Amino acid sequence: MAEMLTLTEAAAKRVAAIAEKQAKPAILRLSVEGGGCSGFQYKFDLAESAEGDDSVSDTDGVKLVVDPVSLDLVAGSVVDFVESLGGAAFRVENPNAAAGCGCGSSFGI
Repeated sequence: MAEMLTLTEAAAKRVAAIAEKQAKPAILRLSVEGGGCSGFQYKFDLAESAEGDDSVSDTDGVKLVVDPVSLDLVAGSVVDFVESLGGAAFRVENPNAAAGCGCGSSFGI
């Protein structure tokens, strides 16, 4: 894969904490679905394992997995976990996104 996905240390720590509470492996699945206010939206889930054709990135023992279809839309992205007065959330800094929404959960190409 030419452009790898990156999971920041802050995001890796948060995934590890959530996975530990839920007694699941520390594997975050990022996928892209149609919808949202800008055309596509990000979806995050804990996964039991990576699929054979997934792209896998590792940060401090926490894996970020993305399916091939979603990867076309998020290649080169950085997944971070941010906390602010407005709340806490995973954020995707996507170099492929031409437009986005205010909440950061959807984007357009």
